[in-house]
Amino acid sequence: MTITGTDVPGLGSDDTEDDRGIRVAKTCEVAPGQRVEFWSELISSFHFDMEFTLPRAERFRRKVLCRRTSGYQMLGWSSDEQWVRRSPRQVRADADEDYRLLMLGSGDLLFRHGDDDVRIRPGTGALLTARAPLEFAQRSPGHGLVLTFPGREITSRLDGTAELGASLDFTAGLGRVIREMSAGLFAEAKSLTSREFDAVFDRLVDLVCLLIIGDDRPTAEGHLAEIEAAVRRHVRANAGDPALNGTAIAHALGWSLRQVQVAMQRAGTTPRDLIREERLRLARARLSSPGHRHATIAEVAHHSGFSSLSAFNSAFRAQYGVRPRELRGSTRRAIG
Repeated sequence: MTITGTDVPGLGSDDTEDDRGIRVAKTCEVAPGQRVEFWSELISSFHFDMEFTLPRAERFRRKVLCRRTSGYQMLGWSSDEQWVRRSPRQVRADADEDYRLLMLGSGDLLFRHGDDDVRIRPGTGALLTARAPLEFAQRSPGHGLVLTFPGREITSRLDGTAELGASLDFTAGLGRVIREMSAGLFAEAKSLTSREFDAVFDRLVDLVCLLIIGDDRPTAEGHLAEIEAAVRRHVRANAGDPALNGTAIAHALGWSLRQVQVAMQRAGTTPRDLIREERLRLARARLSSPGHRHATIAEVAHHSGFSSLSAFNSAFRAQYGVRPRELRGSTRRAIG
């Protein structure tokens, strides 16, 4: 299997889990009126408690193949549009320490991880946890893979500078190697023994962590200060770009993500926090400017890099102690 098509090959019709930990399921074999409940229970059993909204429930089509062992799990999926949410209540009630690597093969996916919005396109992905609220919006039919790693396997390899939720590139270099290894593992999921399956997964954990943190470990104070200054300039100049994240900054400036993360850690922040602060600063300036008085709050949020109005309102109030609308109202009264 290559992660480039519109379907997940190798799916049969047996909705049972065999003694090797393999399960195949399709919604087309379930009555239309039962598909939402069936799908919600099935996917939650693979991962964690979630809520699903299917815009075309009676015609919704999705199928999965899941292989799991005592150590790891791999799930290949193909589906129509869907919206998925893990609420704060579900996070509190259903503790889950595992990490998930999402790899998108086709379609378009927008998700919110904590307070951050990330867009995932084909050939990219992200490492996620379920310890914070999640929202996924799959806005077109698509397919991909989800690899589940035990928390201990990731935390023992990553340090505090790793940026969870950031978009990862699987189209070139080490990312492409990971994508092709994952695709090969999925293609052979039915034929490998549990020991063989876990051995490949062990290698994938190492490679994924290496992709996230990089192999560059800058230590010179002057070099770190130079990187920090360049990152701050770049973020201020591009804060309105909704695709801006740590990976995009590193690519634009010619450094590794690891170098950018370490430089910002030295300054007491992270790429994600810096981007959020600059976007909020930009939005505040626009809300206070007579030149933007005709722009709606939603337009200001969008042009300041926020893809979600609710996330913008929450972040703005947390940062400045007032709602965006209240700031604009006070500014207008002051102008007269």
